[in-house]
Amino acid sequence: MNGPMTRRELLRYLSAAGFGTAFASRAVADELGDAPKGKIPELQPFPVVDRPRYPATLVGGRVIQPERPLAVANETDVLVVGGGPAGFAAAVAAARAGAKTTLVERYGYFGGLWTGGIVLVVISTHARENGEMVKVVRGIGGELLDRLAKVDGGVINQAPGKWNPTSDPEATKFMMDEMVCEAGVKVFFHSWVADVVMDGNAIRGVVFESKAGRQAILAKVVVDTTGDGDVFAAAGAEHEQRLHAIGLVHRLGNVDRVDMEELKENGVKSLGSAEPQPSVKWVNLRGPSTNGLDVNELTRLEFEHRRKIWEHVQKLRKTSGGESLFLLQVAPQLGVRTTRLLAGVKQLTFEEFKEGRKFPDTIAVGGGQKPTRCGWPIPYGTLVPKKLDNLLTAGRSICVDAKVIEDMRLIGACLTTGHAAGAAAALAVKDGCRPRDVDIAKLQKLLTSQGAYLG
Repeated sequence: MNGPMTRRELLRYLSAAGFGTAFASRAVADELGDAPKGKIPELQPFPVVDRPRYPATLVGGRVIQPERPLAVANETDVLVVGGGPAGFAAAVAAARAGAKTTLVERYGYFGGLWTGGIVLVVISTHARENGEMVKVVRGIGGELLDRLAKVDGGVINQAPGKWNPTSDPEATKFMMDEMVCEAGVKVFFHSWVADVVMDGNAIRGVVFESKAGRQAILAKVVVDTTGDGDVFAAAGAEHEQRLHAIGLVHRLGNVDRVDMEELKENGVKSLGSAEPQPSVKWVNLRGPSTNGLDVNELTRLEFEHRRKIWEHVQKLRKTSGGESLFLLQVAPQLGVRTTRLLAGVKQLTFEEFKEGRKFPDTIAVGGGQKPTRCGWPIPYGTLVPKKLDNLLTAGRSICVDAKVIEDMRLIGACLTTGHAAGAAAALAVKDGCRPRDVDIAKLQKLLTSQGAYLG
């Protein structure tokens, strides 16, 4: 090589020689203005940890997993599995109520389909009550939206007289981080729950997989906010499965640089839905109604949806007026809308939903996709399994009639039912009772004290 090495050439050379990680990390720290002080320590070899192994074996043509002891990574009062809108609200509510709370999430961020799935609009935040528009997403969810409103570019349509706010996904992730950490919740990211720990008819914890291997978490109460009912299904709770449209959302960049009039003349009526960033729009894709629990089907849809999105954007870029557009992002999460529904102590029927029937054990109120619809109270029994103990669910997997799914799966209802489940779990721990035996009056008082709207 003639002449001195450039910085990039040096990093490339060191990486090839096996020293890339340390030097690259220092380079990134330099760029962020966060470089460590003093001399870079010399690289040291990592010690090899020889841990016990229990591999599956082939026995008579069958794969057999041998019995194995598991390390307990954590013991907690309340364990929330799944960090989407429902799980986020559940964990914050439980921790604020005084329970030692742990949250397990398979990705590296909170928000689920709201953030990772880029489903940015929080539908059903309001309802029409006595002729007036009333905000029903309050408490933990309402606080999150109010905090986002204070961030430049954090959210739009979050103001008096507005409904169905749309948030920036990165601002939402950050604000969720802030609220979870402030509440003192113990978090395990990049961890996938694989099984449950049972004691007769009661769930006592979960088994989860991560880069650290297979471990267990023990808990007094578990809240299943996986969306797919993974925990209650593994525990043997009665449930049903539904098929629904599975889509994939993407975002377009440079939308503020297009000639929209020219695009309309060429047959393009819309570029998608508005979000806080004026140069970006997000585009929903509904997809076919199919099995969201079939890994082969999910794999097929990933390929198919990405190909369609790419081809669609290239077509827009070749359309007069849309040359500056580009594909900014394809969501890293498929838009699975519904899979398992719990068979609960109480099922919310379509008739009850439609008339907005009130219940003595109301723990949340659902809003309308349009603010002309009346609120629909949600009873506590929809969160509680018929027979399984020490477990609650929240979000799209609660016990509702199939005709109610379209509204139950929305972010607003996930936030409010998650809040209720977390508060109920904390109360069960405090009072030393099963979640099904929680004092409803106490629960409603706790929820109200945390800002929730119960009608």
